[in-house]
Amino acid sequence: MAEMNEVPEVEFDSANLYREELFTDRRAGTIRRLTPVTQSGEPDPSRPVLFSGQTQLLTPAGILPLSFELPGATLAEALAHFSEGVQAAIEQAIDEAREMRREAASRIVVPEVGAGAGPVPAGGGRIKFR
Repeated sequence: MAEMNEVPEVEFDSANLYREELFTDRRAGTIRRLTPVTQSGEPDPSRPVLFSGQTQLLTPAGILPLSFELPGATLAEALAHFSEGVQAAIEQAIDEAREMRREAASRIVVPEVGAGAGPVPAGGGRIKFR
């Protein structure tokens, strides 16, 4: 059996490198651009540039961070899809919250059939008859 304090070996995937850049309007959120690069740091045109958006939603329970993928090959295309990405992330968060609520409601403890049936042992109850 493996020891519980064993540290996993972590290797950096040098064949899957990206340069990360952040763009923000300091109001609505940020867009992250991941540009594929080679091991020497030069752009790798054989792989696509990736974009993701991030924003925060203020809820009664506090701030909810939202992250979402953005389609597009350029920053301008990613910017054009930011609003719809936010909407999709909000809808997904609402759906996940509803599902969590349903799961919590279905965890109601129901006694097993026949549990507690049968005579109460002598002195087991609090009501005394004279």
